Order: sequence, then structure tokens, then C-alpha cells
Amino acid sequence: MDCLLFRHGIAVEREDWDGQEAERPLTRKGAEKARDAAVGLRRLDIAPTHVLSSPFTRALETAKLVGELFRLADVKVCDELLPDAPPDKLFPLLASLPEDACVICVGHEPHLGLAAGVMLFGRPAPGLSLKKAGACCIRFDDGPKAGKGALWWWLTPDQLRRLRKP
Repeated sequence: MDCLLFRHGIAVEREDWDGQEAERPLTRKGAEKARDAAVGLRRLDIAPTHVLSSPFTRALETAKLVGELFRLADVKVCDELLPDAPPDKLFPLLASLPEDACVICVGHEPHLGLAAGVMLFGRPAPGLSLKKAGACCIRFDDGPKAGKGALWWWLTPDQLRRLRKP
């Protein structure tokens, strides 16, 4: 299984948003940059089978952009990708998917970085973090288990956007 952790794009600033935090959307520029980063992902010759997303608006908007680019109609909304969800709660969800799945999980920091730490080292690693619209790929050869993932790549949004150009 390949598990791609993809952080949502640039959202409206908290101080500029009057609504609920969970409903804070991407900015127009944030949506464009997230889409460009997703185009770069496509150049990495990956074939996602599933897109999972935090229920927060900005993550869901990013996940839908990714899903459209990879022609995946369904984005599954998962509480396991909420910003305050325990990182180890992702494992049962991932284990419920086919062993050969390529899963894109769209969420938030610091949750995604902590989840990457659990996947790679068996415990949260506070120093790991993804920039907005950045992504990493963690490969599990024998099913998704804590400490059993191998880091395949870790790319900034700028690196992903540069990949989109032939």
C-alpha cells in the first residue's frame, strides 16, 4: 500500500473568517496552487485508488481537486483526518482498504506530520510537517502498521508545482 499524505491548500486567514473554523475555505490562490501541486503528483506516475479527506471545508475542497485530476469520483470523508484526531486512528481505516491500494489522505498539520511519524517510526515525530499543498508518500509492504512504513518521497508544494511542467 502507498499512503500519500497531502496537506490542504492555502485557506482564508482565521482573522478574516467570521464563520466556523471547520468551514474556512481555500482562497482562490490556494485552490490554484493545490491544483498545480496535484498536477505535479500526476507526473510522479502514481495511480491513486482512494481519496480520503478531513471533513473540514478546506481539506475537502483540496481532496475534490485531487480526485478530479485523478478521475476518482468519490472522496471519502473521514473523522480520522480531523486536526485533533489521534494519528494512530488512521491505521484501522487504511487496513480496511485493499492491500495494493494507493491512498491519498488530505488533512491538516500538525496531524499529518504526527501521523507520518507514527507510520515511519512507530511514534509521533513533532519535527515532521508538510507545507500547505505539500505531500509525502509512505509505502507499506506488509499492510499499514505503526513503524512499518518506508518514506518513498517528501515534496514541498513548490517542488510538486515544478513537476507539472514538462
